[in-house]
Amino acid sequence: MSLSLFNTLGRQKQLFTPIKKGKVGIYTCGPTVYDYAHIGNLRSFVFEDVLKRVLQYNKYKVKHIMNITDVGHLVSDSDEGEDKMEKGSRRTGKTAWEIADFYTEAFKQDLQNLNILFPDNFCRATDHIKEQLDLIKKLEKKGFTYKIKDGIYFDTSKLSDYGKLANLQNQTLRAGARVEMGEKKNPTDFALWKFSDPKEKRQMEWESPWGAGFPGWHLECSAMSTKYLGETFDIHCGGIDHIPVHHTNEIAQNEGAFGKPMANFWLHNEFLNLKDAKMSKSGENFITLPSLIEKGYSPLAYRYFLLQAHYRKQLIFSFEALTSAQNGLKHLYEEAKQLKFWSSRENQITDSNNTNFYLDKFKELISDDLDTPNALALTWDMLSDKNISSKEKLKILLKFDEVFGLKIKENLKETKTKISDDAEKIIKERDEARKNKDWGKSDELRKKLEDMGYKVEDGKDGTKISK
Repeated sequence: MSLSLFNTLGRQKQLFTPIKKGKVGIYTCGPTVYDYAHIGNLRSFVFEDVLKRVLQYNKYKVKHIMNITDVGHLVSDSDEGEDKMEKGSRRTGKTAWEIADFYTEAFKQDLQNLNILFPDNFCRATDHIKEQLDLIKKLEKKGFTYKIKDGIYFDTSKLSDYGKLANLQNQTLRAGARVEMGEKKNPTDFALWKFSDPKEKRQMEWESPWGAGFPGWHLECSAMSTKYLGETFDIHCGGIDHIPVHHTNEIAQNEGAFGKPMANFWLHNEFLNLKDAKMSKSGENFITLPSLIEKGYSPLAYRYFLLQAHYRKQLIFSFEALTSAQNGLKHLYEEAKQLKFWSSRENQITDSNNTNFYLDKFKELISDDLDTPNALALTWDMLSDKNISSKEKLKILLKFDEVFGLKIKENLKETKTKISDDAEKIIKERDEARKNKDWGKSDELRKKLEDMGYKVEDGKDGTKISK
């Protein structure tokens, strides 16, 4: 079955074909570790995790690289303002290096709580200064750079198709409209290397052929993706806010240095908003995953909430919606427990065509640009299908969860319902009574089970027993 993905570069869904048969290289933009990630940030990482799981579901071997930005990212996209690591250092009283270590570990804990598969390599910008300097040298040799008083800049006028990812060619860019020009030649030119201000003491700076300083934000992703995935790789991901500046400038650096496409596919997720505002670290609407946990929400309830919307659709966060998602996930777990309970007690034989229909349809949906909302709807349809045995339903559900990542199998192990021998006898006796439509006896046996501490629910899919 073919896999189609929406390629931002072509602005349409395209059939995915990897560079190397059976193998996929993915680069995903990681966090800037000067503060906690908020749940809007984490939407990107859940989307990328679903992509990775879908690729693996389609039998691809995935090599996944993620950067950790621990230096050189200024407050604004215009290469001005304050370094975020220095800002975080002053806010907390810790060194910039301590800040980076602390928030990197906090980010990894968020990933674990959301059941996000770790990349093959977390690449820290500070560990790859040499590679970044080498890339600047290559660009300098090819005539793409110039020097001004505050750093070395990339001359975007030297690329005829600069801004193709964001369709900047069809937009009018005036000097000063997006950024302050200063000594820059073009409004879209960006810093490759920023010089340290001799009046300020920086905690993170390095020597370079052009003077002491630190790398521009975009440089690290170009240098590290090339080192670990090659000059051209399969897929690059991030949030839509990366399209007009960060990813556009990555492409400029790579194509300027190597003369070939950086990545064949560019995938971007939409924003998670709070009412009418974008969630951001600079605003009042800064909600973290630990804060949700403190309020009694499961991290996987947030994951379930995200799966209910397509990654390319804007999503409005509310605690009412999250509560609904938590209830939905709880219901799913309860369904799985009941399937496990009844799988060894029923004699129903499932037609393999019914099982294959759901497996094939699920693969079709997730292979159509990661259509998780309809895949979840299919899951509930499958669970209510009376033509499939409990054993097969559980098997299908666990297969689906390879993509959903909701830890259904682990939940079964952790919260296994223990049914006593006496209760087992009553359950069988009650099943027989219901089969014979002896409702009086059925009610009497129900009362016995409830007195023993069991919850008995009779529904269209049969009887459910739980503690």
